Amino acid sequence: MELDHLVVGAASLAEGVSWCEQVLGVTPDAGGAHVLMGTHNRLLNISAPGQPRCYLEIIAVDPAAPGPEGRARWFDLDQPSLQQALRERGPGLIHWVARVPNLDATLAHWRSEGLDPGTAVEASRGALRWRIALRDDGLRLRREGVPVLIEWGDAHPTETLPDRGLRLFDFNAHDGLTARLATPLGDVELASIA
Repeated sequence: MELDHLVVGAASLAEGVSWCEQVLGVTPDAGGAHVLMGTHNRLLNISAPGQPRCYLEIIAVDPAAPGPEGRARWFDLDQPSLQQALRERGPGLIHWVARVPNLDATLAHWRSEGLDPGTAVEASRGALRWRIALRDDGLRLRREGVPVLIEWGDAHPTETLPDRGLRLFDFNAHDGLTARLATPLGDVELASIA
């Protein structure tokens, strides 16, 4: 299991872009819409020698898209407490996603350990294809401490994301999320907001 990406939630994608420019000193690159979840995103490559193929995702509910049918949006985005925190405190680190080579095997192992990570769901955006573990309730496991699991297809977002001068040099998921990045504005520490 490897860190795949950090998830920064925002009340709107425009607020997320503005936060990124102010806090990290760069404009995030184009992402796209997640039709399955009714969300959209922007991305930044934060790969580093100790964290290869790693990116930061800024995600928000897409007001132009219908919500998902039969399930809640991922990362607690439908939870009133998180929505309120994003409105009042602004964008911030809310979760993380771990990359695994065999999603089915990892899900089976986690279930045997008493965790309910959800079921494997096929997803896509543009040329990207992946399988991701989703819970119907959309809730983060043990808040932000346990990641969402992902298995990528043939392509990974970092293969086409340009280098904007960001590097993830420290990440901790114990007792809340923290991540430290080298940025054009200097070192920045992000901490989970909710």
